[in-house]
Amino acid sequence: MTSNDAAHSPLYLSLLAETAKIGWPELERFFARGILLHVARDIDLVSVAEAIASDDTAQVTQWLSAGLVERMPSETAADFAARDPNLWAVVVSPWVCVQERG
Repeated sequence: MTSNDAAHSPLYLSLLAETAKIGWPELERFFARGILLHVARDIDLVSVAEAIASDDTAQVTQWLSAGLVERMPSETAADFAARDPNLWAVVVSPWVCVQERG
């Protein structure tokens, strides 16, 4: 991670407190509305939410370009619906960021 992970911002801590385990059925409506963002396992879900919330366009663009953050692909949604994996989500209006754990 980055060197500033030891001292998290108040925004990070607030988002962390709002991050929760969730099942795919609760996320399907956000997927249907096109506002569900899939976050790769190898980056910090809360850091992604923080970057979106603070309009860190450079960082978000870097993750998007690398495929680490993306609008939930239909294939992934179908996979999640079939498996109902361990998911964690955080809301950064209008987006809902979701990441598979485990």
